[in-house]
Amino acid sequence: MDRLDDFRIYYNHTIYPELIRLERYRIRLIRLIFFSSLMGIALLIVEMYLSILVVALVLTLPVVVYISYLTYRIQRFRQTFKPQIMNLILDFMNGLPNYSNLKYDPKKKLEKDQFFKSGIFETSAVYYEGEDFISGMVGEMEFELCELAVREISPVSNKLTEVFEGVFLYAIFGEDAEGSIVVWPRKKRQYLTRSIKAYNWRGGENMDDEILNEQFREKFLVYATEDTHVVGILSEPMQEALVKYTEKTGKDIYLSFHNKEIYAGITEPRDLMEPFLLRSNLSFELVREFYLDIALALRIVRDFDQTH
Repeated sequence: MDRLDDFRIYYNHTIYPELIRLERYRIRLIRLIFFSSLMGIALLIVEMYLSILVVALVLTLPVVVYISYLTYRIQRFRQTFKPQIMNLILDFMNGLPNYSNLKYDPKKKLEKDQFFKSGIFETSAVYYEGEDFISGMVGEMEFELCELAVREISPVSNKLTEVFEGVFLYAIFGEDAEGSIVVWPRKKRQYLTRSIKAYNWRGGENMDDEILNEQFREKFLVYATEDTHVVGILSEPMQEALVKYTEKTGKDIYLSFHNKEIYAGITEPRDLMEPFLLRSNLSFELVREFYLDIALALRIVRDFDQTH
């Protein structure tokens, strides 16, 4: 389904050699941290033995500078790992049918206005951070996606609470389409009261009665404006695909369609591209997970493109 056999061959020939190079870098970094820790302990013993303030201050300054240098090296390793592996994964996907012009920017994110326009979450989003931006074409559809962490201030505790964390996608349908639909995970209904009320105020109504797929009705809430042909946009094959996605991954999926614009949010509570520092990253399963997370988001766009 996700060309995993082909991806395994590509991993062995292309990604694994790059992981070997990055693994050597990681091991050198670990050795540097280890010997630096020994030196730090030795300096601490000398300071305690001498008990001279001026000497302690003189020794402390280079230690602080060196710790800053180590922090920089660790951050550099993490920032190098992500683009290297991500670009190799996208090179593989660029060679697959239906995918083209896939590009990666580790620092860029979708603008907050795009997140608001989705109509999925009614929130102030006082905390809005993103990274790992990917853009390109799926079939005839342009898309953009990134990892997002969105939080708001809780009226109860006055602390930041999670609104959404995961992969958020924006795509433009290549043909004219009219209407508006929002699809929420049914199990999250108690946390979506404000969002549902806001969509009702904009003319949205519950359309569960128009959904014939019983499994889809059990998993999702469907709201749409009165002039929308729900099944025409949210087709039967698309409903089946979404049910399979949630059953296979256990992740929550949010969707909205506003005329030609498509939005999708896939929950993911961890950083997709964060490498390990204290253990090896030489793992097909680790890279496979990266690949499948990206493929999941793009399959939503692909299936929508192919079923319309």
